[in-house]
Amino acid sequence: MTDHLLAMAARQHGIVTSADVARADVSASDLAALVRSGLLHPLRRGVHVVRADWESASPEARLALRTRGILLHRDGSAEQEHGEVASHQSALAVHGLPLHGVGFEVVDLMGDVARVRRDGTLRVHPRDARLATVVIDGCRTVTTAAALAQVAVREGRVPFVVAADAALARRRTTSEQIAEAVLHLARTPRQAVRAQRWIAECDPASESVGESRTRLLLTDLGHCPRTQVRVADDSGAVFARPDFLIGDRVIVEFDGLVKYAGLEGREALAAEKIREDRLRANGYEVVRLTWADLDNPRRVDALIRAALARAAARGRRPAS
Repeated sequence: MTDHLLAMAARQHGIVTSADVARADVSASDLAALVRSGLLHPLRRGVHVVRADWESASPEARLALRTRGILLHRDGSAEQEHGEVASHQSALAVHGLPLHGVGFEVVDLMGDVARVRRDGTLRVHPRDARLATVVIDGCRTVTTAAALAQVAVREGRVPFVVAADAALARRRTTSEQIAEAVLHLARTPRQAVRAQRWIAECDPASESVGESRTRLLLTDLGHCPRTQVRVADDSGAVFARPDFLIGDRVIVEFDGLVKYAGLEGREALAAEKIREDRLRANGYEVVRLTWADLDNPRRVDALIRAALARAAARGRRPAS
């Protein structure tokens, strides 16, 4: 019976619902034993997931698992044509996009309700016929553009830009499609204008959440960062493509630090050191920012201004 249940889970991203438990003839006591043994992890009443799948999942992937599980439990099929659909950041999680600055505990759906209804970790919004839906690997959800517009309207600039950068880079949508969805959802002209401004701030050249946040912070501090600029030496050979270039000679790199774990990480760190030394030898100032720095705008501004001053002073020195 347990094998039958796990086979069902394998077809559903590791998820099993109370209906699956009944079909597999697993009793309530057996189900409780599977949870105690660590094989299954409860997501919500009537929904479980294979614990190994849960523990290895990122926060975004866990939100996607919660979303899929709740849809399966409530509709019997996550792709049921007239059932509820994933929305807002829950939809973005199902689409596999990065999230930042949003809640991961509450699942957002759209369904047949007259007003928003909240039930613990579930929030159901009225269905909006203007928003197209798609099926992503068996799960019905609003389109990427619609979900991004929902996040822009409800969550704000940084959560929207972080996810939109990745969506545009992966060609999941276009700026025009996002803008059209925003026009449907914005409740006031001011809200629509603000979201349109955020769309213009997006940059598909961004390669991570950290880079997106760094770009926004640098812009807010009054700098004009250029992304993914190719840096060449005196012979014209390109040897670096830093995250950002401010002015002509200040390079800003976002450093998440995670990539430096283990033997491969130490090798990557050594390569970064060689690259940075080469940048400095070619007349560039390099500023490295971490996650902690992004929460300290005053420190970041001081680092950038000091680097700009050093670069300017170097440019004024007479040739030897």
